[in-house]
Amino acid sequence: MKTLKVQIVEQLNLQQIKPEDIGDDQPLFVEGLALDSIDALELIVLLQQKYGIKLANPADGPQIFKTVRNIAQYITDNRPK
Repeated sequence: MKTLKVQIVEQLNLQQIKPEDIGDDQPLFVEGLALDSIDALELIVLLQQKYGIKLANPADGPQIFKTVRNIAQYITDNRPK
């Protein structure tokens, strides 16, 4: 998950946040990192560019992007073989 955290910090240009400061189960939106809808689009781009995963149903985004652990699990479950 460390690599994923580094990618999130870089993709979202979170200059004031270090990857190690992001908890695996810390909420990414609203409370926690307080990301917004633009950040969600950037996370979708990250999944496509780094992992070859296209989000099948955008309505699933809020659950997928809830925490780093959720994103990591989604990547594990959906990464092309």
